Amino acid sequence: MNTKMILTDLDKTLLCSDGSVSEHTKHVLKRCQDSGILVVIATARYWIGAERYIEEIRPDYEITTDGTLIHHHGKQMYSCCMDIKTGNQIIQALLKQNPKTEITVASGQQVFWNSQHISESEKLHKAVFNDYGKPLSCNINKIVAELSDSKIAEEIANKNNCRLQSYRGEKWYAFLPEKSGKVQAILELVKSLNMDLRDIVCFGDDKNDIGMLQMCGTGVAVSNAVMEVKEYADCITLSNDEDGVADWIEKNVLNQRH
Repeated sequence: MNTKMILTDLDKTLLCSDGSVSEHTKHVLKRCQDSGILVVIATARYWIGAERYIEEIRPDYEITTDGTLIHHHGKQMYSCCMDIKTGNQIIQALLKQNPKTEITVASGQQVFWNSQHISESEKLHKAVFNDYGKPLSCNINKIVAELSDSKIAEEIANKNNCRLQSYRGEKWYAFLPEKSGKVQAILELVKSLNMDLRDIVCFGDDKNDIGMLQMCGTGVAVSNAVMEVKEYADCITLSNDEDGVADWIEKNVLNQRH
């Protein structure tokens, strides 16, 4: 195995269930970087929601916002957006279903939110309040809203020719540019780095990680991953609360270099 990149999801994969990153995991990732192996995160979180972990882990590249953005040490190097008209149509369709529904919209590192409780949010306390009374005039990477019925989400997505993403154990739905996702972002990254996908070890836990687990040289599921993910993975490691990512890297990457 000639590992040149460690690519990992955050929530329920690299992060413990309490949202922390263990010191052992940080130490192992730093050892990778010291050995010349790139460390990359690939998360559905908005950039501002991943920022605290970016500061802790200091990855070489950050794929965030469901693969619609790539940053290199905080500097944007890739962005996949829906056109402004489509984005505003989706927002208005969501408000028509429920005028009180909370909607977040990502435009690069900035996030808009029509909540009165922004400051109380652990993930999105840096969001900017917007009641969407006026159409947005910025590029839109991702729109998220809580909906009680998946069929409503599907109808809005189909009508606007965008990709729909749901999340494990949640009723939040993301509306994304049609040709976006972690897979597309990874392809853009490896192209810019002139790297072979076979040299990447990838870790994940949820259905939106299956594509990247399949495309990379080695796809590893944590033991707490959903069953479908485990079926597509090449290997299964310990759970996120047992430092599964770090344990697998130590045994199969770092220890093999000595």
